Amino acid sequence: MATVKIKFRPSSVNAKEGILFYQVIHNRVARQINTGCKIYPAEWDNLSSRVVIPPRTEESRCHYLHSLENRIKEDTTRLRYILARLDRTDKDYSADKVVELFFISPEDGGFISFCQNLINQLKQIGKVCTAETYATSLNSFIRFRGDRGDIPLGEVDTDLMAEYEVYLKSNGICPNSSSYYMRNLRAMYNRAVEKELVVQRSPFKYVYTGIDKTVKRAVSAKVIRQIRDLDLVLYPLMDYARDIFMFSFYTRGMSFIDMAYLKKEDLKNGILSYRRQKTKQQLLIKWEQPMQDIIDKYDTSGTPYLLPIIKDTGKDERRQYKSAEHLINSKLKKIGIQLGLEIPLTTYVARHGWANIAKSKNVPISTISEAMGHDSESTTRIYLASLDTSVIDKANSLVIKSL
Repeated sequence: MATVKIKFRPSSVNAKEGILFYQVIHNRVARQINTGCKIYPAEWDNLSSRVVIPPRTEESRCHYLHSLENRIKEDTTRLRYILARLDRTDKDYSADKVVELFFISPEDGGFISFCQNLINQLKQIGKVCTAETYATSLNSFIRFRGDRGDIPLGEVDTDLMAEYEVYLKSNGICPNSSSYYMRNLRAMYNRAVEKELVVQRSPFKYVYTGIDKTVKRAVSAKVIRQIRDLDLVLYPLMDYARDIFMFSFYTRGMSFIDMAYLKKEDLKNGILSYRRQKTKQQLLIKWEQPMQDIIDKYDTSGTPYLLPIIKDTGKDERRQYKSAEHLINSKLKKIGIQLGLEIPLTTYVARHGWANIAKSKNVPISTISEAMGHDSESTTRIYLASLDTSVIDKANSLVIKSL
């Protein structure tokens, strides 16, 4: 079994810095790894083999020594991982082999590198949504790593994820968003385990990966009326954002992606029929005049789509819808500020708003669930399967007329 020690070699010149190095010993053969780091004798404790900060040390020097402590911790953790891997796979390895593996770039077997390759693979096989979800979480983790860059798969442990969770919290990330990042990183880590690139160490065991209760993003009928009646003639982009918001509200809180992919052929005989992108559930909506008023405002003659979200079928449609979503939510937030709303106004508020108003009109929860295409509770779905769609249409008409 190999051992690794951190050692300090003083300079032969008095008052000069000495060097730190790692000593690898295996089968009575010793090899050294020069860290390139220099410190003064007073900054090293031989008994505990660690860096110390003498009293009255300048702030810049303290910062350097703290960075050095982190560097030593990462290097020794990496060396222990290399030794553990060699013990499992190569019983006849040498001390020279340990040194050789240490100098291989961490990116060659790094967690970030693996995740980036996985994301590219998912894009290639058409799983764009999953790829984008993973990319969002990975980008957050990359920001957390900063100048430290990638980290070997074997060094992804509970301490690292606990540190990442603290980083998220300190940057104002709410528990649900933190959990979202953690779950996606865990899914990618588990892919590496499945490929036998790393032994399962359950690094996400002690971080939050649940779903916390959140403040509902709902507004009253009075607020919806205010949004509808705003004079935005001089602000066409805000007017456009308001129209998309109201269309979502009129269609029982239709999600943005579903609105983006609505086609003209989906509207027949006064019924709008579409299949939810998220659940693949088919929903039918009675066409109401306010919906038609919005459609009539925009020229979509050059596309098969009902709304002016995807405007050029010859270009990347997904990119167009994502760009439009960003623009619309940006303008909606400005409208929300203008109205003095306590919550950020987004298209998702239309969905919560519709449900909230329907509930205030004593529309049964079961009807609201069916109208919005919820399918999270199997018992509810069994009951709702026999619900007459005219009940839902009446509920929607009631909500719209309440404005």
